[in-house]
Amino acid sequence: MPDAPRPAAPPRPDARRSLGVAALLGVGLMAAVDEVVFHQLLRWHHFFDLSTPAVGIISDGLLHAFELVALVSGAFLAADLLRRGAWAGRWAWAGGFLGAGGFQLFDGIVDHKVLRIHQVRYGVELLPYDVAWNAVGLALLAVGAALAVRARRARPA
Repeated sequence: MPDAPRPAAPPRPDARRSLGVAALLGVGLMAAVDEVVFHQLLRWHHFFDLSTPAVGIISDGLLHAFELVALVSGAFLAADLLRRGAWAGRWAWAGGFLGAGGFQLFDGIVDHKVLRIHQVRYGVELLPYDVAWNAVGLALLAVGAALAVRARRARPA
């Protein structure tokens, strides 16, 4: 007589993938906040300000395309993890904050200071804006790191 089929093992949360997928969503969300608030509503800068206003608008469109790709692909990847029962919520929260903070800090250091493709705002003393911009990025990273530590400690044995 053939062996009876074994019951499928219950799905296991995938911490690494949940962290990565949520980080992608965090990057996309922070890019969207940056683009909508600072590029469109406040009109403080464009993504690339070293050329004409038309080039600045095109660069904002490319940033918008990047953020949409990050958000849509992240949503599909998150849906797949959820469907398979592999979503690790604690790790996902950590990843979301790490992704958002990483984007913010990269923008503040690399785009604003190293490449100088744009500044937070023009016609003002930059130091308070730079400090606030990078402090927000560091705060988001700190929250993400703290959540990752908590997720690691809560991992079942």
